[in-house]
Amino acid sequence: MSGFFKSSIGRKVAMALSAFFLMFFLLQHLAINILSVLSPDTFNEVSHFMGTNPLVQFALQPVLIFAVVFHFVMGFVLELRNSKARKVSYAKNNGAANSSWMSRNMIWSGITILAFIGLHFVDFWFPEINTKFIQGDWSGTMEGIEGFRYHEELVHKFANPLRVGAYAFCFVLLGLHLAHGFTSAFQSMGGTAGRKKTLQNIGKAYAIIIPAGFIFIAIYHHLNH
Repeated sequence: MSGFFKSSIGRKVAMALSAFFLMFFLLQHLAINILSVLSPDTFNEVSHFMGTNPLVQFALQPVLIFAVVFHFVMGFVLELRNSKARKVSYAKNNGAANSSWMSRNMIWSGITILAFIGLHFVDFWFPEINTKFIQGDWSGTMEGIEGFRYHEELVHKFANPLRVGAYAFCFVLLGLHLAHGFTSAFQSMGGTAGRKKTLQNIGKAYAIIIPAGFIFIAIYHHLNH
């Protein structure tokens, strides 16, 4: 098994599997967050369930964090290993003519997205960890707020236009990253044979809908805070 992950094919397969997991998480995360626009009460209920469910907190959450770290570390490893080969290839061919701008700059969009994840952790995850595991408050309530606190906290974060702008910028880069990464993940798993065009179209739709949904949520709460 260790030999498999040391091979080029093994690393690409591992990268693809982590990408599939993270793309599913993004879809699920958007589905929950769009509830903050459609039904704040339902959003609060679902957020409280997710935030206090032992399976989510102690099993799925660590897996998610591992997947994020693994995906980016593996991405950097692949980029470093491919950089020399790419330089040789560009010396012989026109790189821009043979690959998209995004495919040649996945490392930079990845670094930006990683920085964005850090911001997202500071905004939401770290305060949540502090509230539940350090203060020991799993009630999901806040003094002066009727019902659960999650919707109120979300709206408060997006009151700052600079934060909304930062989120929107990063989600645009996420969309570009996904536009290439979606099809690339299927290709690494050998799943594009005979249906590459279809997968590309699905990937483009996914890469537009997911970021646009999150940007809409941020702008909506900024305008309605």
